[in-house]
Formats: sequence, structure tokens, C-alpha cells
Amino acid sequence: MLRLFLFISILEGLSLIALLGFAVPLKYWFHQPQFVPYVGMAHGVLFLAYIVIATAASHQRQWSVPFWLLVLLCSVVPFSFILLDKKLKREQAGQA
Repeated sequence: MLRLFLFISILEGLSLIALLGFAVPLKYWFHQPQFVPYVGMAHGVLFLAYIVIATAASHQRQWSVPFWLLVLLCSVVPFSFILLDKKLKREQAGQA
């Protein structure tokens, strides 16, 4: 479950960066709004998958509520998925 969560976390983080760094600037600076619906829909689906899988992973790994809330916060802060990925991989290596 953790490997799936890490994979979805990276995809969701990249989709947020694509939305905020590519599609939205094209819409407002260059008047090219056609990318926002596609990138936005992909990000929305990945965001929902992130929430569901984070909840399942938190129950399986017995994360504390503050840590789970931090994981959820990482889904809306650009580039925070990188720090979360490193922390969870360190934690996983320590348990092995």
C-alpha cells in the first residue's frame, strides 16, 4: 500500500505543478485556456485518489492523526511531495 501511495503522491504533486506552473499561466497570461480543463481534471482525479489511498495507508501503517493531516497538507503545497517521499522512504528503510 505504501508503494502505491508514494507513486500516487508523485503523480499528484506533478499534476499540481503542471496545473499551477503551466496551465493556469497559459490561461491568464497568454489567453490560452484550453489546457486548464484537461490538466485540472487529471489533477482532480489524482487528488481524490491521493486522499483515498492516504487514508488507507494511514490505517495500515498506523500513522498518528497529526502526521496524517501533514500528509494531507502535502497534497496542496507544491513540491512538498518530494519531502514526504524522502521521509516515508527513510521510515520504510528503517523498518526493514
